[in-house]
Parts: sequence; C-alpha cells; structure tokens
Amino acid sequence: MVFLAINADCEPFKTIYVHDPVMIRQDDTYYLFCTGWGISVFSSKDMKTWTYQGAVFEKAPSWAFEAVPEFKGHIWAPDIIYHNGKYFLYYSISSFAKNISCIGLATNTTLNPDDPEYRWDDQGIVIQSVPGRDLWNAIDPNVAFDDMGTPWLTFGSFWQGIKLVRLNSDMLHPDEPQHWATIAKRYRNPAIPDIDPGDGAIEAPFIFKKDAYYYLFVSFDYCCRGVKSDYKIMVGRSENITGPYIDYNGKDMFEGGGTLVLMGDERYSGVGHNAVCTFDGTDYLIFHAYDATEDGKPKLKIMELDWTEDLWPQAVIQQEIICNILK
Repeated sequence: MVFLAINADCEPFKTIYVHDPVMIRQDDTYYLFCTGWGISVFSSKDMKTWTYQGAVFEKAPSWAFEAVPEFKGHIWAPDIIYHNGKYFLYYSISSFAKNISCIGLATNTTLNPDDPEYRWDDQGIVIQSVPGRDLWNAIDPNVAFDDMGTPWLTFGSFWQGIKLVRLNSDMLHPDEPQHWATIAKRYRNPAIPDIDPGDGAIEAPFIFKKDAYYYLFVSFDYCCRGVKSDYKIMVGRSENITGPYIDYNGKDMFEGGGTLVLMGDERYSGVGHNAVCTFDGTDYLIFHAYDATEDGKPKLKIMELDWTEDLWPQAVIQQEIICNILK
C-alpha cells in the first residue's frame, strides 16, 4: 500500500489532499489528475515523490457556468486516456447533490508542461443531464474501448445508477444512432422525489479489461463526509463491455450486485472513486481514502492489484510508505 501525504510547501506538516484520482504515464513520468479548481495535476518519476504541476484550466471554460448555474469552478472526477496520438481528458461540471451536470472534454498532444506543444484545448460538452428530463447524472466519466476498438463512456452518480453510451470515432459526442445502457444501480426508494439523488448510493465507474473480461469497478455508499464517509470499492465482470456485469455470487450489478474489493477501517473510514492502471505488467488500484487521524481528509492511495485463479481482483496490502511532494 502506498500512502501519499502531499506536501505543497515542502514543510513537514503542511499537506494538500487528493480526491477522485486517475493516473497515466508518458515516457518516464507518471501524471496524476484529480478533482480541484481547474483540475489539479501532479507528476512523479516513481509514484512516491510528486511535483505539483498546477491546473489544467487557469479559468474554467465559460460554457460551464452557463450550463450549470451553481458551478463555481471546482471541477470533479477527471479521466485521462491516450488515443491516436492525443490525450483525452474528460471531466465533470456539476454542483453537489444536483443532476444538472455536464461531462466535458479537453485534449492535448503532450502531458509535459515544458514541451512547447503543451496546451489543453477544450472541446466543450460531451453529454449533459437535465433535472426533470433525466434520471441520471452526467458526472464521474470513464472511457474504455471494446474489442473492436469502439470507445464507450461510462458515468453516473446516484439516481438510476451507472450509464454507458457509445461514443463516435472522434470521442467528442455520442455515436449515432445512439446506444445507451444502464449497467449498474442500487435500490432507490420510489417515494423520494426525482429531483433528489435518492438513497441508491453508487457512483465512480471504471471499466478495466483483463484477459477475457471487462471489470466494472464502482463505489458504493457515501463519500465527502470526512470520518463519516463509508465509501467502498465494488466490482462485477462481463464478457461484453455493455454487460451484464455479474458479481462473484452471480448477481447482476443492474440488480444491485457487486463484489467487495476494498472497504475502510478504523484509520481510513471510507475508500473509493478508484482507477485501475497497468504499468510494466503490474496492475494498480488508485483511489482516495478518508484519514481519521486528520479529521477525515482525503488522501491518495496506490495498491498493487492481484488476481485470484478464477480472475477476481484483490488489493494487495503492502507496507505503507509516506511519499513526498515537491512544489
């Protein structure tokens, strides 16, 4: 297990915190993107010592304030992929407990801020959810490719659960004719008004292909409550990217199924919003955890991800290592 205390000022007791992390590597450098004002970015050579690289956006795109009136510039839950010589950074524009939300996209040809070609070009809205029209929430994006090389966008938080939509070849918009699916959800009390997120606490989807299976990781229960957070990471798998995703006990995630991968303990009350990455043949589980020793502040954790003989993921608990951050 790798524990990250991010020291923004190179002072031993000042830390900044990470929420909704995702990681990618360019050349010999790892880049971490996470929720923050304009989307926070960090870099590292070893996944232990990190350098703050600033924000993707100096100012959030102007369209975001028009589309989501309560948006203040704090951008949530990015996802980063490399495709056809370009980096695609999907991100969430929303306000807490509302489903007037958008998933946006920015592109770049490099992640190295010292490269003269470094520039994030915003591509605008990919999809949008509207209260009263949609019983889903356009946040927490993740893009995965099927065996034919077709891109699919999965996303969602509360309401009617996790959605999947096929993207067009340039990955800017849903493909036509549109293909949508609900691939995971939890019970929602029908007495709760549609304007409310409800009590079906599921979000943060991430699809990862391993051998013959697509694995759908999600977070159950509640984030963002400090020491009262009870986030946990769940998984199901399918031979098709569109599902059905079935848990270890044979229950469909569409019916509330999910196999536990990792949950909190006395130190870390909730763990979740994970990504899965493979570097040099090793799979890693990347997520945030709420630290009870620091009033529930969210910190980055990176674990190796092992697999059982019948190909179910399990987190490998390793010695905890404190990591440094350079300004």
